[in-house]
Amino acid sequence: MELRTSDGREGHKGTGPGAITPDGCAVELYSRLPVGDEPDIIAAAVPAGARILELGSGVGRMTHALLERGFQVTAVDESAEMLERVRGARTICSPIEKLRLDETFDVVLLASFLVHAGDPEVRRGLLRTCARHLAEGGCVLIQREGEDYHTDLPRERVDPAGFTVRIVSAEPVGDGVDSVHAEYVFPDAVWTQTFRSRPLTKEQFEEALEEAGLAVDRYLTKDGIWVRAAAPGTR
Repeated sequence: MELRTSDGREGHKGTGPGAITPDGCAVELYSRLPVGDEPDIIAAAVPAGARILELGSGVGRMTHALLERGFQVTAVDESAEMLERVRGARTICSPIEKLRLDETFDVVLLASFLVHAGDPEVRRGLLRTCARHLAEGGCVLIQREGEDYHTDLPRERVDPAGFTVRIVSAEPVGDGVDSVHAEYVFPDAVWTQTFRSRPLTKEQFEEALEEAGLAVDRYLTKDGIWVRAAAPGTR
C-alpha cells in the first residue's frame, strides 16, 4: 500500500497507507479497528429502536454495530472518504459544528473524545450541535478521555486481533492543550496520528455542558468515560 502523509488543520497530522483526513485520521486504519464494548454501553442507556444521530461516525465502526442492535442511525462525518465505508445508514457529509438539520433525534452520540477539541470554540460548536438536534426527552451520549490519558505515557495495548496501539506522548503546546501522538502497528502497515486535545476535569466538562444547555444525567461507566446528558428538567 502507498504511504501517505497529511497535514490538515493546525496541529493535526497523520501518516500511513491510504487516504488521511484533515484531522489526521487514516480511513484504512479505522476500517480495520474493531468495535469494543461501546455499542453495548450505548444500547443499555437508550430506548430500544431509538433514532440516533451519530456525530463523527468515521467509517461506521459503531454505526454498523448499532444498526445490528435495531437502532435507526444517521451518520455524520466531515470526510466523504470515511462515509463511503458506511453501509445501511443514512449518511451526511458535514463538519459537526456546522450541522443544522430540520429534525431532532432521540439520541445524539458524540464519541471518539471529540469533546476534548483543543479549540474551545470548536468544542462549543460540537455541544451546541448536540443540543440543537436533541428531541424533547432525549439524551446525548458523550465519550470522555480517561483521567490518566495524558499522563500515563508512553503506554501500549496489544489487541487480540494482532495489532498494537501506542499512545507515545502528550506534549503541552499552550493554553491547556496537549499535542498527542499515537501509533497503530499492524503486521503489514503502520499508521501514526498527531492531534491536539484539551484535558477537561469533571468540573470543566460539566461547565461546558451547562454552557450548551445540557447537564449530566449520569455517568455510565465507573471510569467516567461514558456520560449520559440531557436538557435540564428532562433527566
